Amino acid sequence: MVITFLQRLLWLVALVAAQMMVFNYIHLFGYATPLPYVFLLLIFPLNSSRWSILLWGFVCGLLCDFVSLTPGLGAASMTLTAFLQPLLLKAMAPKDSLEDMQASYSTLGLWGYVRYAGILTLVFMLTYFLLMSFSFFHIVDLAIAFASSWALTLILCMAIESVRSSKKKEREN
Repeated sequence: MVITFLQRLLWLVALVAAQMMVFNYIHLFGYATPLPYVFLLLIFPLNSSRWSILLWGFVCGLLCDFVSLTPGLGAASMTLTAFLQPLLLKAMAPKDSLEDMQASYSTLGLWGYVRYAGILTLVFMLTYFLLMSFSFFHIVDLAIAFASSWALTLILCMAIESVRSSKKKEREN
């Protein structure tokens, strides 16, 4: 229990620090800004309590709001995404999976994990960009920024999961 708490805390600190030092300064073509701190929600296992996922999501979003100067956008988006994460993982998990199954390439398969991560990051990014614009006056710019940021965030989350899965396999061998 303490080990998983410390691991999640380490992920939280690493993702917020990466957002603060690197990803806040990336704006590809003036539109795409990656927000890979949503990866924290992707690593919660199937049997996690809903209140802990909500709390971790809210704290992560709030810290990223603090370092990114986006008042409440990350916290609201992460909290909604954290609310939907257990339902989505339960729907995507194989029927014969263990209660403590954690979403990864090995448990869901490559395309299953891509679908799971894609939907979760889609919810996060859609909420984030709709709250950020709070209007539909520049719908084309909003759609381009949303789609490009979602694709970039998904690619980064897949890369992080690839590294995490390979490290996990090394420890098992």
